[in-house]
Amino acid sequence: MMKARAKLVDGVAFMVHADSGHGIVVDGSEAIGGRNLGPRPMELVLQGLATCSAMDVISMLRKGREDVTDLTIDVQAERAEDFPKVFTKIHVHYEVEGRGLRERYVQRAVNLSMEKYCSVTKMLEHTATITHDFHITDLAAEAAGDAAEQG
Repeated sequence: MMKARAKLVDGVAFMVHADSGHGIVVDGSEAIGGRNLGPRPMELVLQGLATCSAMDVISMLRKGREDVTDLTIDVQAERAEDFPKVFTKIHVHYEVEGRGLRERYVQRAVNLSMEKYCSVTKMLEHTATITHDFHITDLAAEAAGDAAEQG
């Protein structure tokens, strides 16, 4: 069982703690009485999706002995206009950087995360259409190109 606790700080700002012992301040916009002291709850959901999938993808690529040097995930979402204003569309873009990365392994890792392993994605797909894509930056190819230009 996982647990979380939210304790009122001020206005609509809350200090949230999890079982791991880590905490963050979550706040609302000024329009609802917040002071912008921290992220909004729905922003945390998107951040959770990004990091859940990131941990899957980086783990799979490292297990496959891919030379990954960086991974960035950008998530964009649209929300329903009416309450409860759930996410209706989400797009996840992966920027994978490394040396000699094999496209089929990157694609497989991304697909497995989005379709099987990322629990946040699996929860959100009940209300949102979720799409994804990726881009690979091959540092080995860039270094070879730079060396050829200088030679």
